[in-house]
Amino acid sequence: MGRKKGTQTNYYTKEDKERIILEALENGINPVGRNYQVSPGMICNWIKSYKENGNKVIDNKYKRGNPLSKYQAKKNMTILEKLEYENMKLRIENERLKKGYLVKGDGTVVVVDKKKFWNSK
Repeated sequence: MGRKKGTQTNYYTKEDKERIILEALENGINPVGRNYQVSPGMICNWIKSYKENGNKVIDNKYKRGNPLSKYQAKKNMTILEKLEYENMKLRIENERLKKGYLVKGDGTVVVVDKKKFWNSK
């Protein structure tokens, strides 16, 4: 069924996951899922991963948010922050170019090179 459009994605820390996993192992998956409003399927995946990794909770796969946003909001950046920001922008541009995008100007306009895209498949 999925999540409703416009709703916020839930994020669970390692401590939250571990507490939910241990409680689910003691009391069962369904009641714990109802208490914490977590789907039973997600709890099963967490338990499976927990057991495969030697009873350790692993970190989340993805980092949330835009990594460039912390630099864009600052007015006075240090030299190190300016270099990190420029480095990050160049890495993103490089990844886009590898995928066949043409980037114009500061990177806000992206054009797909259709010849390169269709010939690569």
